[in-house]
Amino acid sequence: MELVDSEPSIWRQLEMPGSLALPQVHQVLQAAFGWEDAHLHRFTPNDPFAPLRPVDGQVPETLQWLPGRECEEPEDRPEEDCTLEQLFSLELVSGRPAEADAPPALLTDGERRGPLEDSGGLPGYEAIMDALADPAHPDHAEYSAWVTEITGSNEPFDPASLDIPAVNRALADQF
Repeated sequence: MELVDSEPSIWRQLEMPGSLALPQVHQVLQAAFGWEDAHLHRFTPNDPFAPLRPVDGQVPETLQWLPGRECEEPEDRPEEDCTLEQLFSLELVSGRPAEADAPPALLTDGERRGPLEDSGGLPGYEAIMDALADPAHPDHAEYSAWVTEITGSNEPFDPASLDIPAVNRALADQF
């Protein structure tokens, strides 16, 4: 999984069965990127930001899978009824039999911390990181305090860090 338009790239390589239902995939992604499920989400079978071509003069609605309680439109599908392998074509990096006591998901590789929630998406997160990196920046003190509050730590925030064992402990706690 790679966050679109992240520069430098923010990505995760995960082991998980294709039979995992989308609500569990959502939990895996939240843990893998260090998020706490503070925002709405949806799964789509294609790029939700790509412009769609008209079919018979109409732009088709893109199917989307959402938590069942959020489904309101005819094109909405309850994510509880769909698995990872039903929705996406998966790139199989390697295969092996699952161990009986293995967690449903495991982070095997990745780069960089996930953007902090409520930081304004990638553009806002990048602006915050720029301000943190420059003590003379006019917003440095404000963003430093905000990051301390969000992370619950006074430790310097390192956007390049990724603690794979900590992520795997969080993934194990999810299930």
